[in-house]
Amino acid sequence: MAKAPTTSIDADQIDAEETARVADAYFAALARRDLDAAVALWRPGGRENVRGQVDAAAPDGVREFLGGIFAAFPDFLFEVVETTVQDDRAAVRWRATGTFAGAPFNGIEATGARIELEGVDVLIVRGGELVENNAFPDGMKLARQLGLMPPAESPLEQRMFQAYNARTRLGRRLVSGPEPIADGVWLMRGGVPKTMNVYLVRDGDGVLLFDAGIKAMTNAVAAAGASMGGITRVILGHAHADHRGVASGLDAPVFCHPADRADAEGDGGAHYMDLSKLNVAGRYVFPHLLKMWDGGPVKIAGTVDEGDEIAGFRVVHLPGHAPGLIGLWRESDRLVLASDCFYTLDPQSGRKGHPRVPHAAFNADTEQARASIRKLAAMEPATAWAGHADPLTGDVRAQLEQAAATT
Repeated sequence: MAKAPTTSIDADQIDAEETARVADAYFAALARRDLDAAVALWRPGGRENVRGQVDAAAPDGVREFLGGIFAAFPDFLFEVVETTVQDDRAAVRWRATGTFAGAPFNGIEATGARIELEGVDVLIVRGGELVENNAFPDGMKLARQLGLMPPAESPLEQRMFQAYNARTRLGRRLVSGPEPIADGVWLMRGGVPKTMNVYLVRDGDGVLLFDAGIKAMTNAVAAAGASMGGITRVILGHAHADHRGVASGLDAPVFCHPADRADAEGDGGAHYMDLSKLNVAGRYVFPHLLKMWDGGPVKIAGTVDEGDEIAGFRVVHLPGHAPGLIGLWRESDRLVLASDCFYTLDPQSGRKGHPRVPHAAFNADTEQARASIRKLAAMEPATAWAGHADPLTGDVRAQLEQAAATT
């Protein structure tokens, strides 16, 4: 159904007495199941928004919705409990009863269940017509009465809660809490095993994310960010599925390098990956893993490029594994968050070890990736954290140069 925009306020059309009259007439029509009279009170294009059920435009959408209720519950009865009117708005608290003995309701076959439901409609009236209704029924109670959820405090409900809580606890075990790794920088590890790295960086009163891990980390990352002042923004190290997974599930603007924007908003770089370069097991497993890890395309709010300052770090462009792969470099302690500029584990076996060039199966340009590792080595980091697994410490430059030279 088409959605109708909320009608702008016209002071000449606001009349509290008229609002009360239309609200009373509307619920009187519903009480006597007079569908024509109820629909006639709507202005064409008016919006009926019943939270969790329908967002429809008058007249056809409203007629379809109300008609569906009357068809599903042949004895449906509205009773107004109280009405409060202010200017063009009428808040109507109502009670409804009925028997689910007719047509299917929202795809559910009739069960014969008896319902008793309460809710509130907030009607907006202009010029003697309904232009909008925001309705808030007790959806949980309705679901219980229809049998979609078990009765409150029943043994079945307790078992359902136990199963849900077990799943929540399992999800928590798959993601580590924030661990401080440098001044104003924390790391969260996720996955099985926990080799997916998401970095939280102090950003004013909150934190930004660098690299966005996998989808399964979303709730844990959101909770950690909330406890640290809120997530201000997400900076993608690159657009691959295992580095954008959390981004679409957060209420924060997302940024990336211009060269990765299309991939972040599209297929995550899958178009240049060549999984035939993996071993037999990898060719079978990774298509499934990439789908499981991916939170889907993300809307990019803006881009960052070489030399941009971000929360005390400088952006470094390190293309190859992805065209727009970036790292964050902090001169004061020579710390770099390098995303997948280099690997410190074998993606096929999962074994950790020395730094290496990212696997060719996932690279846009492997030789360019080598050049980016050399670029990073020349900066002489004291500590280099990758997109997966563990950091490089000690003689980081020598380790990176060796990685770039190894075929």
